[in-house]
Amino acid sequence: MKDLHTILKEVTKLTLNIQMNYPELYRSLDENPMALPVTSHPQIDKKVMQEYLVGLKELLERYIAEEKIKNE
Repeated sequence: MKDLHTILKEVTKLTLNIQMNYPELYRSLDENPMALPVTSHPQIDKKVMQEYLVGLKELLERYIAEEKIKNE
């Protein structure tokens, strides 16, 4: 498994990519149920961040696939 710093860099890079190239998707990130834990004192560790990164990647892949279908 990657170290936490590497995962955070990937999350940041992917989020910036979404923000710059898919602004309509970026706006919906706050509304997406796939999120970091929302508790008083969430335990943010490598596992949680890796799952979040995978979720972001899947979200972007689905969005791109749906847009491709719309444009065919």
